[in-house]
Amino acid sequence: MKKIVFVFLLQAAFISASAQDFHIVTTGDVHGAYFNRPYVGGKYVPSLMSVKHYVDSLRAVAGPENVLLLDAGDCLQGNNASYYFNYVATDRPHIYPRLAAYMGYDVCTVGNHDIEAGHAVYDRVNAELAEAGIPFLAGNAFREDGSLYFQEYALLDKGGRKVLVLGYNNANIDNWLSEDLWSGMHHVSLVPLVRKRAEVLRKQFKPDVLVVVVHSGTGRGDGSSYESQGLDIFKFLKGVDVLVTAHDHVPACIYARNGKSWLVNGGARCGNVGHVVLHFEDGKITSRRGEYVRMDKMAVDERMVQEFDPEFQEVKAFTVQPVGRLDLPLETRDAYAGMNPYIDLIHTVQLEASGAQVSLAAPLTYNGHVKSGELLFNDMFTIYPFENQLYTLKLKGSEIKKLLEFSYSRWVLTPGRHVLYIDDAPDPRTGARRWSFVNRSYNFDSAAGINYTVDVSKPAGERVNISSLADGSPFDESAEYLVAMTSYRANGGGDMLTSGAGIPHNHISDRIVARYPEIRELIYQFIKSHGSVDESLISNREVLGNWKFVPENLVAPMMEQDLQLVF
Repeated sequence: MKKIVFVFLLQAAFISASAQDFHIVTTGDVHGAYFNRPYVGGKYVPSLMSVKHYVDSLRAVAGPENVLLLDAGDCLQGNNASYYFNYVATDRPHIYPRLAAYMGYDVCTVGNHDIEAGHAVYDRVNAELAEAGIPFLAGNAFREDGSLYFQEYALLDKGGRKVLVLGYNNANIDNWLSEDLWSGMHHVSLVPLVRKRAEVLRKQFKPDVLVVVVHSGTGRGDGSSYESQGLDIFKFLKGVDVLVTAHDHVPACIYARNGKSWLVNGGARCGNVGHVVLHFEDGKITSRRGEYVRMDKMAVDERMVQEFDPEFQEVKAFTVQPVGRLDLPLETRDAYAGMNPYIDLIHTVQLEASGAQVSLAAPLTYNGHVKSGELLFNDMFTIYPFENQLYTLKLKGSEIKKLLEFSYSRWVLTPGRHVLYIDDAPDPRTGARRWSFVNRSYNFDSAAGINYTVDVSKPAGERVNISSLADGSPFDESAEYLVAMTSYRANGGGDMLTSGAGIPHNHISDRIVARYPEIRELIYQFIKSHGSVDESLISNREVLGNWKFVPENLVAPMMEQDLQLVF
């Protein structure tokens, strides 16, 4: 097994004018960060336009033939711009292939959120990227006849070098998304597929440079995470110069002790890019160096800004449309401490739209703020950033309780120094230690429609006490209830239904009762129909019920302390 070492680097120290150096630049999880300007307010943001400026600076020094630009997936979903060109401006070519062509991407890889955008979107983008000469890779998406839905690899000539790039999507897609989104294909594990295919294709093509791109998190390398298989793959790759990971939004730079391969992950939304330099002598690679580089949001390609300004103005006009009014602010961070207006809004919409008795929801925006007053369409992406559909499933009362126990076991601790499950791990961008949640906060499900407490003084698995339904009627663990949740959760995402409720994955589909439109759209229609949203509209305890952490005298000061550390 290879020994691996984590390296944290911030500056582009490896730019070289030597024709002997070959540069690989990687993006991933762009999530619609196409434009450098905000639609509302005055803060500029990192974007593809920042990446273009950096890559062109590198091309000017090293020569364009010595720079390979790759994307590791999730380019089609995540903010106003991607939403607009996915679902509104469908009468013209999609903006992403045009951006990719303008920037000179050599290869793009498919991500799980690209598939979540739906066939109409990713099939169109795949075709338009192909027209621009840019392969869209996903070598683990198989049709029923065994053929590939997307291309698996690209063989490129860069500066007289034979460059082979393999690309693969996340292995867990079929467990997250509704089957209609990935119909016509199924996804298989990247372990051992990637190792085997890399060996076969390396022997077949004998490339000078071999790069593998996976839209999978870096992970821990212990085989514990099906969605984060990066290090699981990295440990056993042979003859691969660079492995690019993505999906987890965490920048990383790791090398094998033998110095013959690097793993890079540029993080998300163009905040960083991965950068690996391969040094050649006599046509052979003699050394490899890796880093990730922080993008300067103010250093952009001005010609690109002007070229795509009409599209920016179009998205801006769409996104500043008034939706209604908020009579109270929404703070997404409050969702980690208990019931609050932000989560109440989501629960209210899910229950009203579905007629379910119980709703499950988690904070999908980590630390967002929507001020009171006029609500714009732009704010809808803070309230609900993803295109999850609403599902209803039948669950037993005992399964609801077990699911909640599982959720809170990843959210809170039996109090010691902390009550929130947090750690002061090194920030992958700077190496400095910072407090953050150990687990993904988008899996911190709370419930509405029932009254319950979460006793943090008790061990995990024994904390949740459900006293009644919201209207005061008894809650029966042997009875079946109609439960509203996201399509991500309803298809096994976060392991809530499987590891939590104990439902075998192949039985989940039997529990699905109904499917509804996307939750953001339902929230939008709810606000439009009411015109104005106040606390009485979204926080009716006779509908939502109530839950809280107990004992309150213990939890309250520790919760405040932990939230201050995290935020």
